[in-house]
Amino acid sequence: MAKRSKPTRIEPTFDAPTRKQGRGDMRVTADGRAVASASKKRKPAKKPTKAGSARRSQNKRKQIRKRGGLWGFIRGSIYWCFVLGLWGAIGVAGIVGYYASKLPQSTSWAIPQRPPNARIVSTEGTLIANRGITGGAAMRLDEMSPYIPMAVIAVEDRRYKSHFGFDPIGFSRAMFRNIMAKRLVEGGSTITQQLAKNLFLKPSRTLERKVQELIIALWLENKYDKDEILELYLNRVYFGSGAYGVDAASRRYFSKSARDVNLAEAALLAGLLKAPSKLSPAKNPKLAEARAQIVLGTMRRADFITDREAAKALTMQAKKAKHFWSGSEHYVADLVMKQLPDLIGELREDVIIDTTIDMSLQTQAGKVIADTLSENGKKRNVGQGALVSMTPFGAVKALVGGREYADSQFNRATDAKRQPGSAFKPIVYLAALETGRTPQSVRQDAPIRIGNWKPVNYDRKFRGPVSLDTSLAKSLNTVAAQLVMEVGPGNVVKTAKRLGIKSKLTPNASIALGTSEVTLMELTGAYAPFANGGRAVSPYVIKRVTDLDGNVLYKRKSAQGQKVVRSRELGMMNSMLRHVITKGTGKKASLGKREAAGKTGTTQNSRDGLFVGYTSNLVTGVWYGNDNGKPMKKVTGGSLPAVTWQKYMKPAHKGFAFASLPGNYRPEIAALPTPQPNQNIGQTQNGTGVQATTEKPSDRTRRKSLSEIDGNPRPSANVGGQRREKPKTILDLIFGG
Repeated sequence: MAKRSKPTRIEPTFDAPTRKQGRGDMRVTADGRAVASASKKRKPAKKPTKAGSARRSQNKRKQIRKRGGLWGFIRGSIYWCFVLGLWGAIGVAGIVGYYASKLPQSTSWAIPQRPPNARIVSTEGTLIANRGITGGAAMRLDEMSPYIPMAVIAVEDRRYKSHFGFDPIGFSRAMFRNIMAKRLVEGGSTITQQLAKNLFLKPSRTLERKVQELIIALWLENKYDKDEILELYLNRVYFGSGAYGVDAASRRYFSKSARDVNLAEAALLAGLLKAPSKLSPAKNPKLAEARAQIVLGTMRRADFITDREAAKALTMQAKKAKHFWSGSEHYVADLVMKQLPDLIGELREDVIIDTTIDMSLQTQAGKVIADTLSENGKKRNVGQGALVSMTPFGAVKALVGGREYADSQFNRATDAKRQPGSAFKPIVYLAALETGRTPQSVRQDAPIRIGNWKPVNYDRKFRGPVSLDTSLAKSLNTVAAQLVMEVGPGNVVKTAKRLGIKSKLTPNASIALGTSEVTLMELTGAYAPFANGGRAVSPYVIKRVTDLDGNVLYKRKSAQGQKVVRSRELGMMNSMLRHVITKGTGKKASLGKREAAGKTGTTQNSRDGLFVGYTSNLVTGVWYGNDNGKPMKKVTGGSLPAVTWQKYMKPAHKGFAFASLPGNYRPEIAALPTPQPNQNIGQTQNGTGVQATTEKPSDRTRRKSLSEIDGNPRPSANVGGQRREKPKTILDLIFGG
């Protein structure tokens, strides 16, 4: 039997090639299918393609957009904005809550006290200067120029009157401009926010500070009205060059009160707030002026000013500001603040300081020093000058510490120690008079040697025998050196200390020529006893200190100083020092008929030139020189210093009656012995050889011989020569006489 082959499995398929139908073929032929329609045969389905699927998806999206339209887009946008806004609000609230938790409880918040200000005034109540951290006093909004708040609002916060402490519009505008410029060109903080930062926060640019600034700004708006906030801001904001507040800035840049500021000046001040240090007119006046013009334009666009006002303001040129406060009165203000802590301790509140300064004299003193230096500075090589003027009892009426305070704040009247030169000689002569000498005592003006030192006179000449009166008037160095060695340098130092010199003095022979350094203030004070009757003084400038409520914190006692010069020596000194002006080296200091006394002083190579003089009303010292000690050109105490002294003192005495200096000394007249007349010719008086006269005893001046002048023996007039006989008359020859 033949072997049967294994049957092959046939997988069903619909797309295999047509085969001859055989057994087991389960496919249905076309003729065996059901007919769908009698007239039309059904077409076979096509296989879907990728392009077809894409077209169906696109058609579906078109149908969706057609059904939603614009409103659907809006609804979707609103939905997502709401969602994002909700999450953003939650995030912002979290940040605000976190940084707010770092602030103290709002119930403890209070406006910090403004740094204390010292208002320094003259005897007539005129403001000399404000001193303190702020550099100016606080002002009410209605006291300051109305242009100032207008300018500040226009350029810093135009919607200040309408916002609630935060300006969303202004903030958004600032952010847009900063993004477009790709740098910080505009700030979005309101005035209230700036005040919050100045009062409570540090000026760091952090998210924490900005959030806390906003919180405090909202608190300020809730607690204070708009005018109060603006007033606080204007009195505390920084305007550059050490000026805090509008009044300090106005006085700093324009030398006037904030109440007197004009439109152009107000625009300049408002413009500084953007960058106070950079735009300060003391540093960059051109930038400050350009910024002021921008402020004026902003004010015009805000309808705060008219076109006419803006045009007029643009023509105004704000004067150039000095790097520092200008005017000699600021030397006084610095001295006051230097002395104030010793009188009232640390400054903790606003105070008013009444000084002894007379502003008319202060202005005159500053002008005469500045004018003299302007006229003679270059040709005489003089760089600086100083002046101190006080009453005979030490109340300082004027003080100039240098040529211009704005250029140099060093006070040469109180802080510079310089050699006084011959202006120290009155102290030497006073010590000599107190040991028995008199103005008529005679000394030899001749070459002398003291150790290795050979003092010579300024003119290199010697005059032989001279009285002390003449030697002081002519400022002879040789005689002064002799007197120091006679009385002892130690006694001269003691006399100087008694008169008020506090600087260290070296007790040597050269002290006669003023080689020990002193300040102009203490040297001038040492002359005061000659003008007040012999009492020591301590120069002072502060009379009284009060707080704003009038409570007295300090008041100077008016006790008289100790008697340091006896009446005898006082009269002698005033007599000799008057002669310095009438016939000596100080002739250019003459005040005409008004009695005045003083002394010139010139140091080696004309490094210093001084004149210190006085009347019964004022004691004034003047100094000229260079800070580096370079010699001047032919400047002596009798030239520029004496001329300056006279220019200041003459107008300073307007209104004062003529008055003599204290002391009634009358010089003793030295007379040579004369032959005794016969009894029948004239009557003698007590056999002294002095002829009787008809003058009253009180009007006569006692005459002394040369040997009596200072108690030292003197040779008689006929020593070294033959005695001259009296010529004989005709009667003598007849009668054998």
